Amino acid sequence: MTLPPEHHLRAELNYEVHARPPDTLMGPLRVSYLALLSGDAPRGAALAAMRTLALRFGVVPPGDGASHWSADLGIFRIRWEQHTEFHRVMFIRDGVAEKPFAEPAITFVPSDWVAALPGELLVAADLELAHDAEETLAMDIFGDNQVVGSVIGGRGLAFTDFRISGNGFARFLVVQGSMSSSITGRNVQRLLEIDTYRMMALLALPVARALSPKLTHWEQELAEIATALTKASPEDEPVLLERLTRLASEIESQEAATRYRFSAAAAYYALVQRRIAELREERMEGLQTFQEFTERRLAPAMDTCQSTTARQEALSRRVLRVTQLLQTRVDITREAQNGAVLLSMNRRVRLQLRLQQTVEGLSIAAITYYVVGLAGYAAKGIAPHWGIDPDWVTAGAVPVAAGFVAWGLHRARQRLALREDD
Repeated sequence: MTLPPEHHLRAELNYEVHARPPDTLMGPLRVSYLALLSGDAPRGAALAAMRTLALRFGVVPPGDGASHWSADLGIFRIRWEQHTEFHRVMFIRDGVAEKPFAEPAITFVPSDWVAALPGELLVAADLELAHDAEETLAMDIFGDNQVVGSVIGGRGLAFTDFRISGNGFARFLVVQGSMSSSITGRNVQRLLEIDTYRMMALLALPVARALSPKLTHWEQELAEIATALTKASPEDEPVLLERLTRLASEIESQEAATRYRFSAAAAYYALVQRRIAELREERMEGLQTFQEFTERRLAPAMDTCQSTTARQEALSRRVLRVTQLLQTRVDITREAQNGAVLLSMNRRVRLQLRLQQTVEGLSIAAITYYVVGLAGYAAKGIAPHWGIDPDWVTAGAVPVAAGFVAWGLHRARQRLALREDD
């Protein structure tokens, strides 16, 4: 059968759901996990680091543009993934040490290569996967710290204290129990993702705390402007408008700078909640579940970020309303000033018209005087030959000349009026 033309992204989109499958894990084994913020690191730096490690151990390196890679390097296995803001790498070594967490998987990774990984370290965790263990063992490992733990997947156990230990790593203890290797792999990945996305979400909390005093200052300044606006004279309006414009630009600039961080925090928080739900936790007597710990510690921080975002957006809307009100006042004042200018111009036009009419009357008299004078000179030379008194000719020329001059000025005004209409 001949099919219609295929969309150029069909294969890529179809296999996206199969990308980055979790590892199948069978205890006992150790996992070391790092998540590093990309920050100012050049794009592709993490991929270059993975290629360097692959060549160092003589395995096939990741291809150009790869965003994930996994390989068996003999003494340990590696799994790397590149994300939008961070990249993460997992080292897996089979077997357990004589003492839990005494010899983590990362100790078998070249230390110079680990130190040169691009980005800033945000999450570091060691995870021990055991076949069977007593709950008292978990208590011994975490000491006096408050332990978070639960039954996961209906068949296994998971414990942590969400604290950074002396070696700089958080610690997770997972008891596989009767979980299959594939379910174990997924649950281990979920636990590490919970810790990663929890930290990524919390990146917005310092931003919210730093922004809160600024919002308080801006709210006070906006209140002062709004109060001054009720008593402002037209002379004060430009000053208030300048203050309001500056305030709006500061708020808009800060909102643009923090919008991504707050929206990303909400997305990471949703991922944390989703991964916890996928664990299918069951309570263990005397221990907080991952859900309870997260809701008690992470939820208030996210509420702070959300309220700061809402406060910032509300302040922007208030500034917009006050700006519109002030702009309306400025427009009314400007219209009043324009009306006064138009009245003044009308008075000037009327005065100019009267002056023009006066000038036209004087012009008619002056031109008539000169025309009659010329007629008088002509009459003195010609009239005696015809037996006519020159004074009578001069007197008769006065109304004739005045009429022609007035008619000519009238015609000139009509022509100018027609030109203006065109």
